[in-house]
Amino acid sequence: MSRRAASGPRVAMLSVHTSPLDQPGAGDAGGMNVYVLELSRALARRGAEVEIYTRATTSAQPRVVDAEPGIRVVHVAAGPYEGLDKNDLPGQLCAFTAGVLRAEAHRPAGWYDVVHAHYWLSGQVGWLAGERWDVPLVHTMHTMARVKNAALAPGDSPEPQGRVIGEEQVVEASDALVASTREEADDLVRYYGADPDRVHVVAPGVDLQQFSPGPGDPATARRAARERLGLPTDGPIVLFAGRVQLLKGPDVLVRALGVMADHADPAGRGTEGLPRLVVLGGPSGRPTAVRELEALAHQTGVADRVDVRPPVPRAELADWYRAADVVAVPSHNESFGLVAAEAQACGTPVVAAAVGGLRTVVVDDVSGVLVDDHSPWTWARELTGLLDDGERMARLAAGARRASERFSWDRAAAAMLDVYSQATKVRQTR
Repeated sequence: MSRRAASGPRVAMLSVHTSPLDQPGAGDAGGMNVYVLELSRALARRGAEVEIYTRATTSAQPRVVDAEPGIRVVHVAAGPYEGLDKNDLPGQLCAFTAGVLRAEAHRPAGWYDVVHAHYWLSGQVGWLAGERWDVPLVHTMHTMARVKNAALAPGDSPEPQGRVIGEEQVVEASDALVASTREEADDLVRYYGADPDRVHVVAPGVDLQQFSPGPGDPATARRAARERLGLPTDGPIVLFAGRVQLLKGPDVLVRALGVMADHADPAGRGTEGLPRLVVLGGPSGRPTAVRELEALAHQTGVADRVDVRPPVPRAELADWYRAADVVAVPSHNESFGLVAAEAQACGTPVVAAAVGGLRTVVVDDVSGVLVDDHSPWTWARELTGLLDDGERMARLAAGARRASERFSWDRAAAAMLDVYSQATKVRQTR
C-alpha cells in the first residue's frame, strides 16, 4: 500500500475476533464488522490508508486481501483456524500481537500514525503495538462487560472478570476512547473511571444510498420487496435481523406472539391473523441457539408464524427492511443499534428496547417506538397497537428516514480523523 499524494494518516485497524469481510448476523459477526469496514471506507475516501488486522479463521484465507483502494485486510495466524470460541481468544493474544508486530517490522520506521482498536481483545493488542511503535492508541469499546452484566437477559451468562480487568487496562492505556453515543461516553466514565477529556463521541453512519425507501408509496415498495424475496404479500411482517442469542432478545418476540395468540383466541390458541415474525440471523454463543428459538415457537404455539432464515448479504438486507411493516430490536443492551438505523433509513418504523444507543437512534413516536421493558406482554401490546394503527404507521415511516439522515459515515470519518489528531497530542505529552 503506497503513500498517495495529499494522503491522510496510515491507520493500523485492529479487529481480532471478527473480520470485516465476514457475513454479519451469525457467530461473532455483527454490527462491529459493518462499523470497521464502513469507517475504513470513509477514511480511505479522505486519503487515509487503512490496514485491518484480524485473526485468520481458515487456512484458505489469503494472508493479505486488498479489499478496496486504500484498505488492506491482513489475516494473522493465531491459534486453531476453526472451533475457537471467542472466550478462548485471550489465550491467543500473544500470538496475534506477535503477528501484527512481525508484519510491521518489514516496513520503514514510523510506518503507522495511529492504532485504532475495536473491542477489548483488540485493545490489548493495540496497547502493546502503540507502545512499540510510539503512536497513539485510539479504542472503540463497542460493548462493555460491566454494562452488559448490569442488564443481562434471563438465563444469559455474565461476562467474566478477566474481561472486566482487560477493559480497565485498555481504558487506562488509551490516548483516546471513542463512544457511539453520549450515554456510552458516560458509561465509560461511570463504570471504568475513564478520563472525560479522552472520551470522544463519534456517531456511526448509515449507507443512505444502499439503505433507502423503495420507489413509490410505502405500501407499493413493501409489496414489491416481498415479491422479490418470495414473501407473502398480504398480512403484517415483523422483522428481526441479527444474531440469534439471548442478548439480542429474539425470544421476547416469539413469546410476544404467544401472548397475541392467547389474546386473539384464548380457547384454541389459533394463530390466523397474527403477524408473521421473520428472524434473519444465525446462531451466536451457542450452536443450538436457532434450534432453541424454533423449539420455543413450538412450545408457545406459534411455530407456523415464525420463519427463521440465515443472514443475507447487505445488498439484499435493504429489501428485507423494506418488506417488513416493522423492524423489532428487543436487545438487552446495544452500544448503538445499527439495524435500527438501517431499517429507519429504508423508511420502516422500528420498535426497540429503550436501552443503550437505541434511545439515541430511535426517536420515540417519531421514527418508531421505544419499549421500557422486555416483558412479552408489553411487546405484544406495543406491536399490536402499532400494526393496527395505519395512520400512525404512515407517520412513523415518514419520520424513520429523516431520523437516519442524522448518521453519515463521511461525518464519522471526519470526526475520527480529528480524534486521531487529538490522540497524537495526548501521546506526545505522556
